[in-house]
Amino acid sequence: MSAAEAKLAELGLRLPEVVPPLAAYQPAVQSGVYVYTAGQLPMVEGKLPVTGKVGAEVTAEEAKDLARICALNALAAVKSVAGDLDRIARVVKVVGFVASASDFTGQPGVINGASELLAEVLGDKGVHARSAVGVAVLPLDAPVEVEVQVELTGA
Repeated sequence: MSAAEAKLAELGLRLPEVVPPLAAYQPAVQSGVYVYTAGQLPMVEGKLPVTGKVGAEVTAEEAKDLARICALNALAAVKSVAGDLDRIARVVKVVGFVASASDFTGQPGVINGASELLAEVLGDKGVHARSAVGVAVLPLDAPVEVEVQVELTGA
């Protein structure tokens, strides 16, 4: 078990199976020393636990928890390409999308769920640049979607 997966276990989490693509793309691809994930929805065992807009049907706190799930799914996608999460030299960038009610402005707080999980699991290597964007709708009416870019070590 990698140190990152041991940390996940310590947090009471486990790395899920990679979420299968919903269309014509790969969950993650490697280019040189970088791995780019596709947008990861908060799928749990093949289903969205909740749907709708944040600030309407979904609370900001629920959405923050869903962003954590997105980050966990992104780590699974990274591992599927890198082979081992301990190869992560650092998380470079996180982009989070929040399906928002028209008056909701708390997108950064929602995406903190993903950012905080990555820092908890990877320590300083998990601290990253980030964008948190409000959007009208996401695939399958998901409240949150997160994509991650990581740099790998050479080994």
